Amino acid sequence: MSLESPMNADVGAGGPPLPKLWLLRHGETEWSKSGQYTGLTDLPLTRTGEEQAASAIDVLAAVRFDLVLTSPLQRARRTAELAGFPDAEVEPQACEWDYGDYEGVNSSEVRAKNPAYLIWKDGVPNGESLDQVAARADAIIARVQGPQASGATLVNALLVAHGHFLRILTARWLQLDAVEGRHFLLGTAKVCTLGWDKRTPAIEQWGL
Repeated sequence: MSLESPMNADVGAGGPPLPKLWLLRHGETEWSKSGQYTGLTDLPLTRTGEEQAASAIDVLAAVRFDLVLTSPLQRARRTAELAGFPDAEVEPQACEWDYGDYEGVNSSEVRAKNPAYLIWKDGVPNGESLDQVAARADAIIARVQGPQASGATLVNALLVAHGHFLRILTARWLQLDAVEGRHFLLGTAKVCTLGWDKRTPAIEQWGL
């Protein structure tokens, strides 16, 4: 991926700068560490997770953000705080996938019963569908890419949220089907930048 300066927004032909959306996954929790599906269960960060979140300052401190959003779940809000954004705006649409009956279940247990299982194609019983999660991601993308209520031009936005949700959002930013989010692995407290190649949606940085 390109490592050009993220401070320089691409400009369309004679138009305003195109907005970039930075992503920060929350730091480690006990369930992310163990491999349990963690959707709406409101777990705190581990000590390691707090250290991971604080380390994101090294990547983000030099960027001037016009908008900072966070999932309402405490693992994301605390990550935003430790990364230097204690006043991040809570965005309800940015919650993690609701895993339904698989909430708290280790993914290896699901595959032990059904070796062919893939959440991206098989979904979760009594939880959200992939399309429902994608619709929430689309709403955030529309907010970032659309006209701002203040009338100001949005150059850099930051979203602090969750692994599966951010992978789905990335696919939708690229104008791909949500299922293609399966190709974008994202570790805890990693930073990514979604931007543009001229006027084509692109990944500029991934997993810093």
